[in-house]
Amino acid sequence: MVDSPTNTSTLVLLHGWGLNQQVWSQLLPQLPPQQPVLALNIPGFGGSQAPAPYQLELVLDQLASQIPQQSVLVGWSLGGLLALLLASRHPAKVKTLGLVASSPKFLKGDDWPGMEGAVMRQFAQSLQQDLAGTVERFLAIQAMGSSSARQDIKHLRQAVLSLPLPTAPSLEQGLHWLAELDAREQLSALPHKVFGLYGRLDSLVPAAVLPLLKQLRPDADWTLLDKASHAPFISHPDYFLSWVLKLLAVED
Repeated sequence: MVDSPTNTSTLVLLHGWGLNQQVWSQLLPQLPPQQPVLALNIPGFGGSQAPAPYQLELVLDQLASQIPQQSVLVGWSLGGLLALLLASRHPAKVKTLGLVASSPKFLKGDDWPGMEGAVMRQFAQSLQQDLAGTVERFLAIQAMGSSSARQDIKHLRQAVLSLPLPTAPSLEQGLHWLAELDAREQLSALPHKVFGLYGRLDSLVPAAVLPLLKQLRPDADWTLLDKASHAPFISHPDYFLSWVLKLLAVED
């Protein structure tokens, strides 16, 4: 039995690239029954309606329209980047921001650790040839390094197949955002309480980013799990639950 959070702010969960709201299916039954929670599909993912044109501002506005004021917003990977930008664009919607294996800048640069540009380009090219296969390979990368990698991949595969595959435009634009967006200034300027949870074995958001995130937000709560990779909510479900409850218990 878990302790109840001390407030009733709505918990809002945003999934990562290529997947859908079902990635949170292990977490949801463990939350206190009185806890308001919304596990959203990013527009264009999981069968959700996508804005036309598929532009960042329209996606953020569509997500913001679905959540109540002063939500506890938790985003994983691409979902964390979108959550950060949503908090910056619609600050009244967010009380506390939780970033899970997410970075304000995903692409590697001279002053920032991250994904190699070649990996991004390979995904973009393969999307044109094999949409489902590309998502499947991405799932395997999500769990690399985890001691429970096989189970993690099985769970992720079940999740992504439980709802319609993302539309090609949403996948392509999501990759473009991962490759091009730099939200370091927005993260530094956010008025919200910020928490981050990362895995030392993550091959997509390397642990080397943590010292730089601490420089951007020394007031934030940054956590690194030694044996986690890119999906700590799947590889370390008990710890992730306690982490989420900590965010929900933050006082005004």
